[in-house]
Amino acid sequence: MSDTINPTPGGAEPASSPAPTGQVGAGTAPHSRGRTTISDSVVEKIVGMATREIPGIHSLGAGMARTIGAVKDMVPGGRRSVSRGVKVEVGERQTAVDLDVVVEYGVAIVDLAGEVRRNVISAVERMTGLEVVEVNITVDDVHLPDEEDDEDLDGTATRVQ
Repeated sequence: MSDTINPTPGGAEPASSPAPTGQVGAGTAPHSRGRTTISDSVVEKIVGMATREIPGIHSLGAGMARTIGAVKDMVPGGRRSVSRGVKVEVGERQTAVDLDVVVEYGVAIVDLAGEVRRNVISAVERMTGLEVVEVNITVDDVHLPDEEDDEDLDGTATRVQ
């Protein structure tokens, strides 16, 4: 009698091998005993954190998203959104990422974008097992050294403090 090979990833187990006594399903790889679904919001948070780790990134989000986010951040009990400026599409095995960023003045944007891509791809693939097929980065603004971080609701810096 010849053994057949179980086509599960991560190793081949003889299909005709009986399970050892007292172990239900032994010989079956754990990843084949169910399904794991990763939501878009989980991947967005991972991308947001990985992007913020790169020196030269001032903030995430386009102008209106940053303004609305600033209002939400001022609400008592509100928490800063780590995924602001991040959009993802998550499939069963792959994901695609779109980022809106504001960079610090003086950084080489092309080099910065490469660092962001490497860090995002590494974090998402390591934490989720999803293949990142693309990371599209839109630089929406450059933060100048003399600009204030405290902005009014209309997006203009305050003159008097």
